[in-house]
Amino acid sequence: IVQGGGFTANLTPKEVGSGVVNEWKNGLKNQRGTIAMARFGGLPDSATSQFYFNVMDNPALDQRQRDGAGYAVFGHVVLGMEVLDTIRSVPTHRVDRHADMPQEPVHLNRVIRIDPPTSSEDKQD
Repeated sequence: IVQGGGFTANLTPKEVGSGVVNEWKNGLKNQRGTIAMARFGGLPDSATSQFYFNVMDNPALDQRQRDGAGYAVFGHVVLGMEVLDTIRSVPTHRVDRHADMPQEPVHLNRVIRIDPPTSSEDKQD
C-alpha cells in the first residue's frame, strides 16, 4: 500500500476529529487501484484523515479482523496508477517508529473526485 494523510512532511501529526463509521461491508474490495480508510487496529470506527492506495490486491483487508471489521474502500483510481507505482518505488528508510518512510517527502498535488453518474444519466447512451 501507499499510505498518507495523517502527518505533515516533517511527521507532525495532523489534528483530526472523531473517527467515522467503518463502512467495510459496502461491497468494495481492497484491490489494486482502490483507495481505502486507514484506521487503528482494534478500533473499527477510528478512521480520520489517513488513507491508503492499494498497489496490489489485498484480500486480507476485506475480511473481518480481530476487532470484527475489515478496512473500508471508498473509491478507485481512474487515471494515474503509474503515479502510485512511481511513489511505491521511491527509496525509503525508518524514522523513529515509522518504517518505510520516503527519504524525500512525497506530495500528491492534485486529486480529482469524479462522482458516479446518476441513474438518469446511466440510461442515456
